[in-house]
Amino acid sequence: MTKKPTAPPVMPKKSSSQGLKPATDIASLMTSEQVTAVKSQQGVMRLLNGYSASVIEQVQRHIEDNSLASLLLSRHPVIHDIRTDKALYEYTLGFKHQFMRQSDPLAKVIYDEKITLTHQALGLHSFVNRVQGNKVKAKNEIRISSRLKRIPEPLLRMVVIHELAHLREKEHNKAFYKLCEFMLSDYHQLEFDLRLLLICEALGQSPYEV
Repeated sequence: MTKKPTAPPVMPKKSSSQGLKPATDIASLMTSEQVTAVKSQQGVMRLLNGYSASVIEQVQRHIEDNSLASLLLSRHPVIHDIRTDKALYEYTLGFKHQFMRQSDPLAKVIYDEKITLTHQALGLHSFVNRVQGNKVKAKNEIRISSRLKRIPEPLLRMVVIHELAHLREKEHNKAFYKLCEFMLSDYHQLEFDLRLLLICEALGQSPYEV
């Protein structure tokens, strides 16, 4: 006796929307502009390497709230008027005479357009050997990034003190930072504020742009 063939079981049909549902919710995807902004933020946050996680988190919140520039303005509302190389030299010499009178003389202090954030430095101290007649004379020179022409005076002062300290201490060691603190008691706070300004500039949010 032969068995009659039975029909295959009926499978439940999926709706077309279920079958085509993407693995990732489209609403959660970022635009190319948003991706670029995130990468830019991640890059500038390297300026805070070495700071505590809580400090970095606070800065990130200010960036997300677009309030970092306002924070800087509340701390440092006025920019300095030291625009020329001559004025910068006299300004720097005043600190040298006050704190480092016995150190080697300064031959030159100038603004330098070639010094940018890509150098990981805003100022450079150099020990230059120059030939004069049949003698070689060593001269100390300080070059400050031209981007510091329009910032608050306390932040410029921090950079100048930093470079002056290199007259005595060549390395960024404990003795170097003790000397910086001796010449400028709030040195570390001002260095942090300058880092915040650099982050603002990198994100196109500087509060001191003309």
